[in-house]
Amino acid sequence: MPSPPANTGCAEFQRQTGFDRRGFLRAGGLGLAGLSLPDLLAIDAQAKPNSTASTNNSVLILWMRGGPSQHETWDPKMMAPAEYRGAFGATETSVPGIEICDMLPRCAQLMDKWSIIRSLHHTNAGHSAGDQILFTGHPPGPDPNVNVYPSCGSIVSEQLGHLTPELPPYVMIPRQVPGTDSAYLGVAHKPFETLSDPATHKPFQLKNFSLIEGISDRRFGDRKSLLANFDRFRRDVDQSGQLDAISDFQQQAYGILSSDRARRAFDLDSEPQSLRERYGFIERYNPMDPRRCSASAFCQRLLLGRRLVEAGVRLVTVDCRWWDTHVEGVDSMKNGFLPRWDQSFSALIEDMHQRGLLETTMVVAWGEFGRTPKLNKTNGRDHYPNVFSAAIAGGPVQGGQVVGSSDSKGAYPLENPKSPQDVLATIYRHLGIDPHRHYLDHSGRPIITLPFGKPIEELGT
Repeated sequence: MPSPPANTGCAEFQRQTGFDRRGFLRAGGLGLAGLSLPDLLAIDAQAKPNSTASTNNSVLILWMRGGPSQHETWDPKMMAPAEYRGAFGATETSVPGIEICDMLPRCAQLMDKWSIIRSLHHTNAGHSAGDQILFTGHPPGPDPNVNVYPSCGSIVSEQLGHLTPELPPYVMIPRQVPGTDSAYLGVAHKPFETLSDPATHKPFQLKNFSLIEGISDRRFGDRKSLLANFDRFRRDVDQSGQLDAISDFQQQAYGILSSDRARRAFDLDSEPQSLRERYGFIERYNPMDPRRCSASAFCQRLLLGRRLVEAGVRLVTVDCRWWDTHVEGVDSMKNGFLPRWDQSFSALIEDMHQRGLLETTMVVAWGEFGRTPKLNKTNGRDHYPNVFSAAIAGGPVQGGQVVGSSDSKGAYPLENPKSPQDVLATIYRHLGIDPHRHYLDHSGRPIITLPFGKPIEELGT
């Protein structure tokens, strides 16, 4: 173990670096697979957060993986030459002077409740490399699919811990993508993956809870029976005395599994049918039209994301893939992504506003880069990190703002350029994260949480 710097006590050194937790994880030789919920709780007991958050603020990231085109979403460029301008028209929003793609009319009517950043940029055109940059604020490593640095969600887990003990601090819906792992912060700060996907027509049931030996998963074979058996499960184990014979960590696991808060958070059936329809339902898979199915896959995921932040998860990331529109991208956007995005994103913002959740929850919708300003020969757009846009709402963000601009063709930032690190700094300030804290990586080097970036004051933050 490295020695503390001069004039720095061991406790303070551990507080600054978190070495005691990583040393525990390395010494235990724990892999990434095969860990049950009790295992994770046991690790978490050795990985208590270094500070306690003073607020109940949360963040919901809508990850538009693949890279949404700025021209066909929030920066249509209708005055550009035909081969550059957005493939659709532009529509006025509820905020005078702001126009967005006319395929997003519901979003336009709620423009006073969310804002746009139009001058984001970085320099890496790889999907996974871009994922790493936007989730960690650091450059990718040799294998961009593997985190060298911890994701923003893992940082939140390490610095703030649980907002409520019945739910994890960091959740991925439905599973991890590159950039979202915990790296040297260790297994305790990996995201909890729902694995089951509310976007499919199959029953939604959590696969990541481990039940005690002798209690069969088949008792919980579908979503309705899972929910109906929560109370019976809790009563049975109490009466049988099994809880006396298992470890404290297993008892905690059962507490999470059987808690009313967890049950309510994951119970989509409790939502009114009208609200689920407002978000939009997944259509059954049609092999003759895979683009449409892929595009509709995120609607119910957004609803589950809202439920989780409302229940007390600090940071939720929803995978809204796959916006990689190289071939016939105009058609994919028109008949797949945009109608469903307009429905589900507007439903989310409207729903969160009505529930008062936008006061404490920041919503960030973005992807790893934008698309080329000029349409390619297959009527699509290719990878392009030189300028892209993001939508942001909630917390201190004032709706109806546009930060920065791109040039006349949507090719480069024109005014007030912003980096992904600026967005992360904005997220961190909302949550109360210290971006200057250092951690030791696996080789013992001190690594700063965020290498650069400033909160975007123009958003009202």
